[in-house]
Amino acid sequence: MKTVLGIDASTTACSAALIDDGRIISWRFEAMERGQAERLNPMIGEVMADAGCAFVDLSLVAVTTGPGAFTGIRIGLACARAIALATGVPLAGVTSFAALARAIPESELEEARCNAREILVCVEGKRRDAFVQRFDAALRPTGEAGALDAAAAARALAEGSFLIAGDGAARLAPAFAQTDGRVRFSAAAGPPDARHVAALGAAGGPSLLPPRPYYIRPPDARLPART
Repeated sequence: MKTVLGIDASTTACSAALIDDGRIISWRFEAMERGQAERLNPMIGEVMADAGCAFVDLSLVAVTTGPGAFTGIRIGLACARAIALATGVPLAGVTSFAALARAIPESELEEARCNAREILVCVEGKRRDAFVQRFDAALRPTGEAGALDAAAAARALAEGSFLIAGDGAARLAPAFAQTDGRVRFSAAAGPPDARHVAALGAAGGPSLLPPRPYYIRPPDARLPART
């Protein structure tokens, strides 16, 4: 039996979820532009209390590492590291891309497989562009991550068929008003959700990464230099 706590504060939401033996037993999710620092710790406590689970009974803590908002990524990682340090429970990172990809409904993935669509997962970057990474219909990454605005996306995706998912998809939508069905937008258009972070943690494999921040470009905010 594997009990995994998933944590996310990487973009425009805050969430925590507990999975036990593959089943979600407790979950909290709140959309928010800011305020994750004040809400995440109480939310984790609520999830654990609802499930009647002690932190020492966890098999793993999984947390989103980005890309996303500099502050939110750091908040999530700090909470996850504190739990791991206090309990000795293993800690693993999951990219925002992987968490968003896992949220795509199976019906859409089946349609993508049948129509040879590539999946483009978009993470909200809070600028004119979105962070993006390509996946196949089995949710395996097929390219390096980068950043695209609508104009660049129109050029980069001028050929082929695509399913576009994630909370950054709206940034690219203006480029694809007329595509004759070549480009579709997924119903999975929200921010990362801790349920999917926990599920990826429970599944293990190459989706799990070291728990350190993952940035596509240098953050606007920087930590003070050591003296």
